[in-house]
Amino acid sequence: MEQKISFKNELWMHGGPGSGGWCFVTVPELLSKKIRRSHSESEEGWGRLKIRAVIGETAWETAIWFDTKHAAYLLPVKAMVRKKEKLAIGSRVSVVIDLKGVGNRPS
Repeated sequence: MEQKISFKNELWMHGGPGSGGWCFVTVPELLSKKIRRSHSESEEGWGRLKIRAVIGETAWETAIWFDTKHAAYLLPVKAMVRKKEKLAIGSRVSVVIDLKGVGNRPS
């Protein structure tokens, strides 16, 4: 599997706008299945997989979590990234996930 994966999906908020909840971009189901098949041994508790994410000009170290309700990984998008990239809930977001070194990174 390629180490860098690109996809587009909508930014959404758990609990809806105004709830102060977390914001996510869902990794498409097919890509999630491929990632899980190739990297499940590197997952930590709760299906957590360390990655490097890039949206626009902003890159950061984070993790994706496998969510059984969505049958896909969820990428949390912190406020700093949303502000810097001028993202709003419902924005279609282009994301690059870098899996290089997954499982070899210090905690």
